Amino acid sequence: MIHVLVHHEVADYPAWRSVFDAAHEWRTKNGERSCRIFHGAGNVNDLTMLFEWESLESARAFMASEELKARMAKAGVKGQPRIELLIEMHTVRRSAAD
Repeated sequence: MIHVLVHHEVADYPAWRSVFDAAHEWRTKNGERSCRIFHGAGNVNDLTMLFEWESLESARAFMASEELKARMAKAGVKGQPRIELLIEMHTVRRSAAD
């Protein structure tokens, strides 16, 4: 499993979210397994997404695709997104008993 970290600013979060939600099937068909969306504490339009992707190869192909660039432009993404492909090395989970 590969993780993909994406950071970008959008013009209007509700408009962006509508386009993002409509692309769910397209993303899963191309390898997305899960997604978490975060925004900056002071700016709802400053987004960071953490995806789980099925493979490094499918993540690279998807993130480099012209279709993704077109959909991001339609969604109101401002500027160039920062995209990082990550491989998990270690996980620590805490419980109430710790």
